[in-house]
Amino acid sequence: MEVRTTCRTEVASVELGRADLISRARAGDSEAFRALTEPHRLELQVHCYRMLGSFQDAEDAIQDTMLSAWKGLSGFDGRASVRTWLYRIATNRCLDALRLASRRPAKQWDIPGFEPPEPTRLGEVVWLEPYPDDLLDDAITVPLDPEARYEQTESISLAFVTALQVLPPRQLAVLILRDVLGFHADEVADMLDTTVESVKSALKRARAGLQKRRGSAAEREPAPAAESPAEDAIVTKFVNAYESADIEALVALLTDDVFMSMPPLPLEYEGRDLVGRFCAGIFGSDRRYDLMPTRANGQPAFGAYLATPTGIRHGTGLVVLTLAGDRICALTCFEDSVLPWLGLPRSLASR
Repeated sequence: MEVRTTCRTEVASVELGRADLISRARAGDSEAFRALTEPHRLELQVHCYRMLGSFQDAEDAIQDTMLSAWKGLSGFDGRASVRTWLYRIATNRCLDALRLASRRPAKQWDIPGFEPPEPTRLGEVVWLEPYPDDLLDDAITVPLDPEARYEQTESISLAFVTALQVLPPRQLAVLILRDVLGFHADEVADMLDTTVESVKSALKRARAGLQKRRGSAAEREPAPAAESPAEDAIVTKFVNAYESADIEALVALLTDDVFMSMPPLPLEYEGRDLVGRFCAGIFGSDRRYDLMPTRANGQPAFGAYLATPTGIRHGTGLVVLTLAGDRICALTCFEDSVLPWLGLPRSLASR
């Protein structure tokens, strides 16, 4: 009885504290507003990233969300939690962005001295950006509702986020809110101003679309645990092979169906032979690279730096590895503009 009374007292105290913050924020107290919203900022940013596939666009969406929340605080009736209310705003800001924005066009190959092999196909998703692990550490520790179907680490992987981008915007929103975050159907219906039946229908179509897109990915061996000895072993082999331009050793690390993509270039390569040919071209003319480790989307990643005659090594991009067992099943290569987001320099001084 004493424990139950203590819990009730603590809950009441929290509710009183929240009501006080809301009252002060409505009166124009920016610090009170910050105290209400800041605990949710990082997880909301990850939510926007899942919806938009872009780290930069997610940051813009969060700014819009917080501004809308500040302006609309008088309309918050307190029936839902502050967190749920913010998710409603953020989701609708992202839906607006997806409806209004013309997706950025694919870029053309412009690397002199190397003509890439014919790609397996031209990708549907060319505008995709990595998400720094440093920002994930706090964002994905939030307890989820039991209805969530995906582990948080899986739901931020590049393969998962890429697959999401093919879904129609409303289906995308419903699947993330229901299956990734675990909101109940009636909560999602309220967020999207629709009916529970519409939510259930959209979720069914979204699940089918996601399954079709992901294909046999679920049948692969699981990746080793992050920063485990097993992950370290394959990462070390990759770095040694890449930095020494040892194509044979590099190809030996790849699965038979390895997949390489290079957003915002539309080129996609599938299979060890094609990926090996592409890498051989990258290393041609005695080009040599140094790799600097980091992590993105819960996966091992490396800034690639090209050596020059002056000794200065210029950043050429970011390579993110997707692992399956003790092999690499995907490589995703991004432009050098993303390096600062991962805490990496644009260039390295001579040794």
